[in-house]
Amino acid sequence: MSNPDRLRYAVKTLYKNLLFMGKDYPLGFVYFRDKCHNAFWKNKDLADPVEIEKRLKHGEYIIKELEALYMLKKYRTLRSRYYKDEPHHETILKATKKMIDGP
Repeated sequence: MSNPDRLRYAVKTLYKNLLFMGKDYPLGFVYFRDKCHNAFWKNKDLADPVEIEKRLKHGEYIIKELEALYMLKKYRTLRSRYYKDEPHHETILKATKKMIDGP
C-alpha cells in the first residue's frame, strides 16, 4: 500500500471512528456529525503528508477526549444514583477517613 493510499485509509478510518464516538455526544449526533463533516471538508485539499499526519494525530486526540468525556458523564451519573444527598467532597472525605481509620 503506497503512502497516499495509506493516508487516505487512515483519514477514512478516523472519520468513521469519530462518527461512531459522536453517537453519544451531549449536544446530539446531528450537531457532532455536522461539525465533524465541516472539519474534514475544510481540510480536503491538504496534500502534504506531514500536515495530514499532524491532523490525524489531532483527530486521535479528539477521540481520546471524547472517551474521557463519556467516562466522566458515566461516573457522574453513577455517583448521583448512589450518593444523592451528599456532595462529592463529603463522599471523598468519608472514604479517606475510612481508609485512614480502618474498617
